[in-house]
Amino acid sequence: MDGWVLSGALALFSAITLMFLSVPVAFSFLLVSALGMYLVAGWAGVVQVVANASVSVTHFAFLPIPLFLLMGELFFHSGVANKVFDSVDILIGRMRGRLSYLTIFGGTGFAALTGTSMGNTAMLGSLLVPEMTKRGYKKYMSLGPILGVGGLAILIPPSSLGVLLGSLAHVDIGRLLIAGVVPGLILAVCYLVLVYVMVRLNPDSVPNDLGEDRSIALKVKAVATYLIPVISVIFVVIGLILFGIATPTESAAFGVLGILVIAVALGDLTWQAIQKALKGTLEVTGMLLLVVIASSTFSQLLAFSGVTSGMVSLVNGLEWSPLTMVVLMFIILLFMGMFMEQVSIMMLTIPIFFPVASALGFDLVWFGIVMLLALEMSGITPPFGLNLFILLGVAPEGTSMKEVALSGLPFLLCGVLLFALLVWFPSVALFLPSLMNN
Repeated sequence: MDGWVLSGALALFSAITLMFLSVPVAFSFLLVSALGMYLVAGWAGVVQVVANASVSVTHFAFLPIPLFLLMGELFFHSGVANKVFDSVDILIGRMRGRLSYLTIFGGTGFAALTGTSMGNTAMLGSLLVPEMTKRGYKKYMSLGPILGVGGLAILIPPSSLGVLLGSLAHVDIGRLLIAGVVPGLILAVCYLVLVYVMVRLNPDSVPNDLGEDRSIALKVKAVATYLIPVISVIFVVIGLILFGIATPTESAAFGVLGILVIAVALGDLTWQAIQKALKGTLEVTGMLLLVVIASSTFSQLLAFSGVTSGMVSLVNGLEWSPLTMVVLMFIILLFMGMFMEQVSIMMLTIPIFFPVASALGFDLVWFGIVMLLALEMSGITPPFGLNLFILLGVAPEGTSMKEVALSGLPFLLCGVLLFALLVWFPSVALFLPSLMNN
């Protein structure tokens, strides 16, 4: 057996074992990296791990993460999110199963402001599940759309996980964020079609509650007061990156300023809301930066021990087609999602999958979108998809994990269809980034 195979197997097995023993993810990888570097290079290797820790988190590429997180936190805690949702509700009007459609429309917009799938799922669940339960929606018609659209925050910018992936994989963050726009919108449309089909096949799954018939004047007021300002912030943040006017960091700062102005204008911004937003941002940012330190040192261990170069040589020696390899990697990511959360999957796979993808000749921005799609789907993959547990916490009393998981299965099929579309038509992800070159 080649030495790099044994080294890689021991490193991965040790990290996974520590995680199953409830050691925090970042500390699991740090312990394995420090011990591995000591075995490979002695105390000089451990010193290198310590030095790398400080360098890895001072990179300019990580600055958008806390700003995008703060934008989402302010959007939620200031109460703007509730008013935007009410405005979308007014705009949709009379439609059977309207709250399921409202979930898709509102969740897509929220995804462009929250930046995290967990935050998006929790926000939608707390806002909609009690109301949909009260009106008599079947559980799969209330929980399923939330599970599907909640994960869109991973694809649609500003995606905190996208920024993290781009930073760890050394992929241009601006191009990666913009590449997620079209696939994310296609997935949202697929969810709408799926809800329509489900309602048509089983009309009794939703109540015959068409809602109030709102006047044109009320709809215009809702659009002008709440929707246009928030949508303007979304378009400007994405547009600044797309047209090369600003870096992701600068556009994120503009997004925070825009949401602040909207919250102040609507009279909903309180000191307590600011405190909650800052606290939430600091907690998540601290966790992510610790993950960055652990991931960079683990990547260093794999490089020093020859695992990365060994994997690339192995792939080059195989006679499998690039299509077979990318399908295999996608399946591996989904399988890992059955037992692990998304950041852990990234830390384990990025140091191996991206060198392999590069050796196979894939565009790394495209491959990054494929990986983000797999990570989005892994969040609702039973039995341990993280978003399943988040939604279970706000589900009606007596709801089982089985019911939550089954509600999300049809929406996983939409992800599979998008993956096939990305494989056969890579321009779905690469068209907008190509405009940035011009």
